[in-house]
Amino acid sequence: MGIILGVIFHFIGGFASGSFYMPYKKVKGWSWESFWIVGGLFSWLIVPPLAAYLTIPGFMDIIKSSSSTVLGSTYLMGLLWGIGGLTYGLGVRYLGVSLGSSIILGLCSFFGALVPSVYYYFNPKTGKDTIADLFGSTWGLFVMLGLLLCIIGIVICGKAGGMKDKDLGSKGVDAAGSEFKLTKGLIVAIISGVLSACFSFGIEAGTSMGHTANELWKTANPGQGEFLFRNNVIFVVILWGGLTTNFIWCMILNARNKSFGDYTNKKTPLVKNFLLCALGGTMWFLQFFFYGMGESKMGNGASSWILHMSFIILVANMWGIVLKEWKGVTSKTRKTIIAGIATIILSVLVVGYGNQLHDKLKKQQELEKEKVITYVGTNSTI
Repeated sequence: MGIILGVIFHFIGGFASGSFYMPYKKVKGWSWESFWIVGGLFSWLIVPPLAAYLTIPGFMDIIKSSSSTVLGSTYLMGLLWGIGGLTYGLGVRYLGVSLGSSIILGLCSFFGALVPSVYYYFNPKTGKDTIADLFGSTWGLFVMLGLLLCIIGIVICGKAGGMKDKDLGSKGVDAAGSEFKLTKGLIVAIISGVLSACFSFGIEAGTSMGHTANELWKTANPGQGEFLFRNNVIFVVILWGGLTTNFIWCMILNARNKSFGDYTNKKTPLVKNFLLCALGGTMWFLQFFFYGMGESKMGNGASSWILHMSFIILVANMWGIVLKEWKGVTSKTRKTIIAGIATIILSVLVVGYGNQLHDKLKKQQELEKEKVITYVGTNSTI
């Protein structure tokens, strides 16, 4: 049941993330940097501590009591992830919601799932899977196969992007009105995909804060399992780093493009624009709110990360179809992007199966451990 709930939570988070850019597309008369940072204030500064306040009593005390090493490394990962999040918006701008999200999040899922397992191979920690575990077990091989399929899906989607570029020719704009620039879009998408994985590393770096929140909750609620919202305290610190990077860059763009006037321009629907940015920013944060819930059920290993990212890719591609981003291209191009999406769907199923095998193995090991304890206790009594 825990695995099923984990998948559901990851899907809800994936839907929120795959859909968050939609309100931004309705903002009128503002430059990209203006609506991005207004939405970002809700994503990174307002909503995260509010969510932590509502779910973790005394969350600031947990942060204050954490070591400078934990806070510093978690914040640093947030800074690097912030660059990835910043270029995510640009990637979607130049490649469209469908193609941009597929490439960025596919790379993000690959690095985010694989790098922590390599780290824990050299720095072992109880309960954390290593790269040796992935390659040395049946469940791990299925997870690795899922990662491979995900990368193949990215390559196919990238191929579809090149075909779309040729189909559009000199128009440079798709049916959804996106500013389609393949070369520039691919460059920022690759940068975003690699650095966006730092969010996963940030969660790892701040694990002790989540552990503290979990233990406090379990003490207050005995016999009720793991704490669903334990990661909310970690998100607060990671997103401080993300806010720093994005705020600095957007202010630079505001100055360069002379777009500071956007925030008070009465010729634009100001109230509507601010509300749309607030909605987009809040939806963006909800992806990690539900990721934390899914992670509490499935564990923060390769399976959780790739499953979450793959759901985002699928939802983003759904919106790409709704927005008619592939209208006007040849049937061969449409078939290619469908093949890419189907491959990513298959990767989700394969990883899910690998995770199920992992869960069964852990339960079997726990039962065997209990039997040994019972046997030793019985003999000592005799």
